[in-house]
Amino acid sequence: MAYGQPIKKILILSANPIETSRLRLDQEVREIQESLQKSRNRDSFTVEISLAVRTKDIQKQILYHKPQIVHFCGHGAGTQGLIFEDSDGRPKPVSTKALKDLFGLCASYVECVVLNACYSVAQAEGIADRIRYVVAMRQELGDEAAIEYSSGFYFAIASGESYEIAHEYGRNAIHIEGLGEEETPIIKKKDLA
Repeated sequence: MAYGQPIKKILILSANPIETSRLRLDQEVREIQESLQKSRNRDSFTVEISLAVRTKDIQKQILYHKPQIVHFCGHGAGTQGLIFEDSDGRPKPVSTKALKDLFGLCASYVECVVLNACYSVAQAEGIADRIRYVVAMRQELGDEAAIEYSSGFYFAIASGESYEIAHEYGRNAIHIEGLGEEETPIIKKKDLA
């Protein structure tokens, strides 16, 4: 790490409530950590992980860690929102409007939001009004493809690539593995005009 260069913090929020299909979130988190560790700029990043995130935890985790990148891995429900957990571990959606408002409050430090959840484009469109870069999934995405995307994206980020180029590396990682889902991840950019 270059002297005086700030360390970027990545906050991973994961939720796989009971009564939802089982996701391999632990493997996704491990792949993100390994990708960062194997990169030449590994000392420029820290990773904070919050598992089984309840709706009441979202604000607290973001405020406490003040990350530059927020990565959500879990379930999306289209226009209903992203699925977090209630206090009993059951599914509880958080609406696009609530997420847009939250990221508006932390737009001074969050640079990129990654929504590695099926059908999360509606949330990305809302959040992109507030945050410069937002990654989302336009349809259902298999576990293996979600993991490959994250691995490629974060290795590229930690290798000094921009968010847009890292997004293409993530898509290419899916393509290289022949999973046929490389068109599912999209990136939205905030209009700075």
